[in-house]
Formats: sequence, structure tokens, C-alpha cells
Amino acid sequence: MEYTAYYDSPLGGITIASDGEALTGLRFEGEKHSADAPEDTGAEELSVIRQTKKWLNLYFSGKAPDFMPPLCLRATAFRRAVWAIVRTIPYGKTMTYGEIAEIIARQKGSAKMSAQAVGQAVGQNPISIIIPCHRVVGAGGKLTGYAGGLDKKEALLALEGALGASEE
Repeated sequence: MEYTAYYDSPLGGITIASDGEALTGLRFEGEKHSADAPEDTGAEELSVIRQTKKWLNLYFSGKAPDFMPPLCLRATAFRRAVWAIVRTIPYGKTMTYGEIAEIIARQKGSAKMSAQAVGQAVGQNPISIIIPCHRVVGAGGKLTGYAGGLDKKEALLALEGALGASEE
């Protein structure tokens, strides 16, 4: 069963989705690939929903949360590998699509990996903010591609003090 809950963030409404045990989705209202606002499914009683809201409260208060709600990522091995790298980007820092492509290439023992393929995987991230795809930027730190909108990406990076903080 899919459970959904609503979170009212400073940047707008966020839909939280869970399978009852783990977080399966976290998307801004109106975000590309997102559903409309959820119906009340009783999700507020779930531990994972409470943990996610606590995580979001800490994050939006300007603090780096020191815990992670349980996640369930249903995706290809490539996407999961990209998202695993994205999860390692520290609060307040950024990484380019090209840098992630280089890491994936090294992991696969390949000479090269497409930054575009990485960008597509990043764009399919079902758990925004917690899997911090907003910390992934274009070459030279250019703000590109965010399913929630570039205004939200910029606001999230500003909250973290990460604008212009690419680790190149």
C-alpha cells in the first residue's frame, strides 16, 4: 500500500510517499514527475513519515540533519549508483554532473561516462532534498535542471550556503 502525507515547507507544499516502512517519494507540489496533493491516508501515524518530517524541519531550519529516514529506491542499478553518489555530496557543497560521470566511469572501469546520462538519472530522483539532487550543478557551477524548478534549487542551495560552492 502507498501512504502519502503533506508537508508545508517554506518553499511550498511537499508530498511525502511511503510503502509503510520506508520513504518512496518526496516531491514539491507541481514538480515534474509528481502526483497532485495526496489524500489523507493515515500516513501521519507511520514512523517513517514522522522521521521524514523531523528531517525536513531540521533541514529547513538551516541545520544539516544527522540521520536519514529509511529509503526504498525502485530503479535501475545505474540510477541507484548515481543517487548513491549524490547522497555523498555534503550539506553546503555542490558537485557537477561531469564529476559524477567520472566517478561512475571509475566504478565501472570505463574510460568515460556520459554526463547527460547522469543528468537523466539525477532528474528521475524520486526523493528530492533528502537525496540532494539540488546539489548537482552544471559545468562551472551553472544552475541547471531541477524538477522542482530552478527557483527552488537556488533557494535550497542558498539555505545551505552552497551557491558557488562546487568542489572542482
